[in-house]
Amino acid sequence: MSSCCQASTLQTRMAQKKRHTVLRKRMPLALVLISESAAVNFTNIVKACSELSCNPFLLHVVCRSEKKRGRASQHKHQLSKLKNKDPDFYKFLQDNDQSLLNFDDTDSSEDEDEKTYHKLPSVLEEASSDDDDEEGQKSSRKSKKTVETIKVTIKMIEEWKTALKTHPVPRTFREVTQAFKAAIATTMGEGGGQCRYKVADSSVFNALVLFCIKDLYMILQKMLNLKPSKDQNKPVFPSSSSKWHRNLTDIKMYLSGVVQLLSSLTEASVVGAVLKHANQLVLYYLCLPKQCRHLIKQLLKQWSTGEEMSRVLAFLALNKISRHKQKTYLNSILKQMYISYVQNCKFTSPNMLPMVNFMQRTLTEMYSLDTQATYQHGFIYIRQLAIHLRNAMTMKKKETYQSVYNWQYIHCLYLWSRVLSTLHPSDVLQPLIYPLCQVVIGTIKLVPTAKYYPLRMHCCRALTLLSSSTNTFVPVLPFLLEIFQQVDFNKKPGRMSKKPINFAVILKLNKVNLMEKAYKDGLMDQLYDLMLEYFHSQASSISFPELALPTVIQLKAFLKECKVANYSKPMRQLLDKVQENSNYITAQRQKATFGVADTAAVVVWEKRIKEEGTPLSRYHSQWKKLREKEIQLEISGKERMEDLDLPEIKRRKIQDKKIEDKKEFKDLFQSDSSSDEENGGLKIKGKKRSPASDDEDDDDLEDLSDFSDEEGMEEGDSGDDDEEGGGKDKSKAPKPMSSADLIKLAEGQEDVVEDLQLSDDE
Repeated sequence: MSSCCQASTLQTRMAQKKRHTVLRKRMPLALVLISESAAVNFTNIVKACSELSCNPFLLHVVCRSEKKRGRASQHKHQLSKLKNKDPDFYKFLQDNDQSLLNFDDTDSSEDEDEKTYHKLPSVLEEASSDDDDEEGQKSSRKSKKTVETIKVTIKMIEEWKTALKTHPVPRTFREVTQAFKAAIATTMGEGGGQCRYKVADSSVFNALVLFCIKDLYMILQKMLNLKPSKDQNKPVFPSSSSKWHRNLTDIKMYLSGVVQLLSSLTEASVVGAVLKHANQLVLYYLCLPKQCRHLIKQLLKQWSTGEEMSRVLAFLALNKISRHKQKTYLNSILKQMYISYVQNCKFTSPNMLPMVNFMQRTLTEMYSLDTQATYQHGFIYIRQLAIHLRNAMTMKKKETYQSVYNWQYIHCLYLWSRVLSTLHPSDVLQPLIYPLCQVVIGTIKLVPTAKYYPLRMHCCRALTLLSSSTNTFVPVLPFLLEIFQQVDFNKKPGRMSKKPINFAVILKLNKVNLMEKAYKDGLMDQLYDLMLEYFHSQASSISFPELALPTVIQLKAFLKECKVANYSKPMRQLLDKVQENSNYITAQRQKATFGVADTAAVVVWEKRIKEEGTPLSRYHSQWKKLREKEIQLEISGKERMEDLDLPEIKRRKIQDKKIEDKKEFKDLFQSDSSSDEENGGLKIKGKKRSPASDDEDDDDLEDLSDFSDEEGMEEGDSGDDDEEGGGKDKSKAPKPMSSADLIKLAEGQEDVVEDLQLSDDE
């Protein structure tokens, strides 16, 4: 058994020795094949070995050693040929650099091996302490820094400014951009980092940023030899300059720094200055798509959430980008602006309302750049609004109602009403008017209750704008006249309110609001304003008398039923103006010489009437001025009578504080009668109040309105005083108290006593 194993191992060794002998014989042939190849790499070695059946790994090691030995000799052979081919250059090498000509073959392989392979130390070092480790880390960090940071000073900035203004060169511009990058890195919380320069002082930072914002644009224009274009529609792009590619890296660095600076600022004045500079650099951003996308993102943020000046400057930059490259950026900018608009109009308040109006107007201006793109966006978004409305009408759930009855939905309806009104006439956008009107009318009819009257007012205002600007008849008046039939204006309010209801910033009312007097007052004001606005939009129409007839009939019926002067007076005034305008249009129609079917003549006639003016249009212009003044007063925060905080009245318990009241009025009224002592020496004609009623909460001022002549006690009915003082003169009735007198009495003021009648015993 052992002999067999020895025989097998012997055969194996003989086979290996035979293969090594064949390999040594075939090795030169493999090296020849590899040297003839274009590149000596492992792939070529494997191909050669596959033909020669050699070991590729062993051959690879051999080739490396042969290649190292041949480098020096091959280089020396080439230099010897250079002496014959180019003797002048060979002589130049002899005179200037002898090291290139004098070298040994031994310098190549051994030195490279020493550099590439690590030799183990003969003696191992002991472990060092923590302090040594820290010093080693510091030294390694210092070795990593190839360039030492230079601290920027104000003197350096002044030198850069002088040099660039006199003779702008790319080298100085590169230094400024690198220093600007270092300054921006400090705002981003990165410190000086890997920048060449370091900005450590706030004064240096301010001076550097101020220099870049104020002067660097003109320096760039001068350095690139760019002249301003006379035609704004055909601007001169910086990429057309022959020096653009030479300075491209530095321009990219600077433009990216401006965007980063814009994203890190919070002060409104500084943001405005940077936005002005970015507006100047729009053409540079348009040549660099990546930087332009970053700029658009920051501009949209400032347009939707910034201060007033920042919003305007951001919009101007977005408009400039969209005008110069519509095909590239307009669609994406419109989409992002609409999304930002929807996100930022979720809540509405008196402070937010001007911002929402600004976003509507500026977005309308952007949509006016391309009506084809506007139609695509309008079709998609109006259809989306219609889908929400359809789901709410079919499912009839609270969640689906809330998807329609919210500020985002209403502001979107008003936005598209403004867009279609502003861009009229437009054959492209004309088909969107009808579906938008249907969506608005469906929104009104979804929940037609008194709770959502404010929302109805917003929808009617959008329909009025759409009807007046697009010359489209929209039945707005029925939705307003319906309120006169649903609300009883003769009914006394259940409670008083201190402040009026601002219908401009609410969508719905609660049960408490529906009981307040301010609700009916505000509702009447809204009805008057909306009806006057709609009639003014149709004042010059040839069909005005027929249009106003149903309203005239319903207003007359309302005036017959309404007994409250504050509500009937404005409606009577509106009715008079509408009838006056109807009579004027009727008189002018009688003078016309054309027929009803002559549409062109009707248009000319209406245009002439509108230019001459109608009674209703003249009245509307005066009313508009007064209304604007009132709105300005509300915005400025000036106090009105409704906004005054009335003093809180705290009633006293008569049973518990009789002695205190007697001491308080002892000096003024002195009486020995028991009845006078019980009543505190006063006789007041009015409602009797039980002790239990004095314990009730009296935060509201409802009971003040109850003191009137009709609701007072009859003459002679003076309670306990009549029982003890039977010989009193009943013909002298006490003077009734007003609500102001009661307030003064509750505050303890004594001047009101003169208006009260004293008892006969005194």
